[in-house]
Amino acid sequence: MKEKILKARPGLPMLVLFIVLYLGIIGLVVWGGMMLDAGHGIGALPLIVGLVGLFVGFIPFFGFKIIKPQEALVLTLFGNYTGTLREPGFFWVHPFSSAVNPAAKTRLGQSADVDQGATSKVVISGQGTSGQINVPSKKISLKIMTLSNSKQKVNDALGNPVEIGIAVMWRVVDTAQAVFNVDNYKEYLSLQCDSALRDIVRIYPYDVAPGVDTTGDGIPDDGSLRGSSRVVAERIRETIQAKVREAGLEIIEARITHLAYAPEIAAVMLQRQQASAIIDARKMIVEGAVSMVEMALAQLSEQAIVELDEERKAAMVSNLLVILCGNRDAQPIVNSGSLY
Repeated sequence: MKEKILKARPGLPMLVLFIVLYLGIIGLVVWGGMMLDAGHGIGALPLIVGLVGLFVGFIPFFGFKIIKPQEALVLTLFGNYTGTLREPGFFWVHPFSSAVNPAAKTRLGQSADVDQGATSKVVISGQGTSGQINVPSKKISLKIMTLSNSKQKVNDALGNPVEIGIAVMWRVVDTAQAVFNVDNYKEYLSLQCDSALRDIVRIYPYDVAPGVDTTGDGIPDDGSLRGSSRVVAERIRETIQAKVREAGLEIIEARITHLAYAPEIAAVMLQRQQASAIIDARKMIVEGAVSMVEMALAQLSEQAIVELDEERKAAMVSNLLVILCGNRDAQPIVNSGSLY
């Protein structure tokens, strides 16, 4: 079902018209009563018509609707969809038209969903009692809203449990589809966000891992949840959009708000990362030390400072590597004699 815009009558002229008519009905009742008091039987008919008008004359007043900016009202008449009021203003529609919004009572804790026109307060007072009742509004918000579902524990491509949470920016673009195509479009969106998040996270490892294909082309790549967060978020957005298109919703953006290893393996993974960092640092130190030893031997040979045989070169290389790769400061020993 597609949305159709309802062309409603302006509310102010209709309000003036109904007030004038209702005042006329009151005048008809008064005139009929005066005619009966004067003994004229002709006053019975105006009195009866006026009394009937008093009882039913207030019904047209139920057709007045006020629409604020970025709001919509989906209306049905005797079960048939008549149209959607989208333009802000004061309008009059058929008094028996009823607004439909199956998600009116659903609160997901999202922006533009709580205490922003979502409910209207009715004050009840009586002898010894008083209070307020929040009546859900049937109006549908057309604002951009942010849905932040709870964090989920999902296994990544390597089977490691990770905790991840996303925030989704969305809005209603087709009110008829949102109301009639799904049972509750807010709960439907929340469920699809959870499903899409699990589907995409299972494709990626937490960190870059060899032999993992995240793009589906059969070639291993460097994709990861931690290093490719924008790509992952965009794939999540596209997946959600494909699932909620029939519900009349538009997914504007998806962002990863939380990403971490699950608590049961977080400490082990931290040690693994520390070990990897230590290995990388040691590798860099050894490469630098070898380059420095090579440079020292080359300069000694070029400048003919000292003649070193192979055994002395080996001893010098050993001493320099110990000094350059060691964690402690070197403690030199002065040898005044011969090496042999």
